[in-house]
Amino acid sequence: MEPEAMPCLSEPFTIGDYVLKSKLGESSVSTVWKAESQSSGEVVAVKQVFLPRLNKHLANCLDCELNFLSSVNHPNIIRLLLVLQSESCLFLVLEFCAGGNLASYIRHHGRVQEQLARRFMQQLGAGLEVLQSHHIIHRDLKPENILLSGSKDDAMLKIADFGLSRSVDPGNYALTVCGTPLYMAPEVLQFQRYDEKVDMWSLGAILFELLHGHPPFRGRTNVQLLQHINSSTCLPFSKLIRPQLDPDCIDICSRLLSVNPVHRLSFQEFYQHRFLRKKGMGK
Repeated sequence: MEPEAMPCLSEPFTIGDYVLKSKLGESSVSTVWKAESQSSGEVVAVKQVFLPRLNKHLANCLDCELNFLSSVNHPNIIRLLLVLQSESCLFLVLEFCAGGNLASYIRHHGRVQEQLARRFMQQLGAGLEVLQSHHIIHRDLKPENILLSGSKDDAMLKIADFGLSRSVDPGNYALTVCGTPLYMAPEVLQFQRYDEKVDMWSLGAILFELLHGHPPFRGRTNVQLLQHINSSTCLPFSKLIRPQLDPDCIDICSRLLSVNPVHRLSFQEFYQHRFLRKKGMGK
């Protein structure tokens, strides 16, 4: 997908056919805008990446993000519509998800019932299957990076924000410490090499949060967070919630959140687990 040269500004402006109207979020290297097509009225999201702010690691991640998103079209992966570029900015025009992100959903609705948690995990599994087929590790799976489209009763989850993703061939490992601590696998927190199983830990943390309304482990610092993870002999399921859960739900969550990645579920084991294959609320 060849980028088109455009001006780079930091205030609301027009790029190509799109009017950037309001900020949806921002980081040290990018700003995400809500925008609208002047010709069709279609609402989109535009991720403005400030290229001079990228170090080598983040530049490589951006290349991975562009290569991956431009080659896939899947209902559970955010869709890249267009790429525009200036000397110092890159603009990724993405589909807009009116339902916000999963973090906002959990804050608004609180913990969800097991059936809905299953349906959400089925959808995330379908999206992760695409990443697996491209040997992509997301490295920052968390509720804030999972968007919702569709109506409240028929919400569709879409994995988004591939700004820390990278390609890792089978049998190889990554070393860069990145991600969000509350959803970061312990091997990353301990500066160890890691593979795609870091995304499996993140999935487990997301499932636990869907069931409880909060992540499984917390800490004021990364060191304290890691101490809580390593000192835990079992997952801190609520005594009120655990009796309501199917044993398969407890099993998949516990095995995704195995501290030792050797014992953690692989993607295939996760995708074929009884909890996800039960009938009821499907994808």
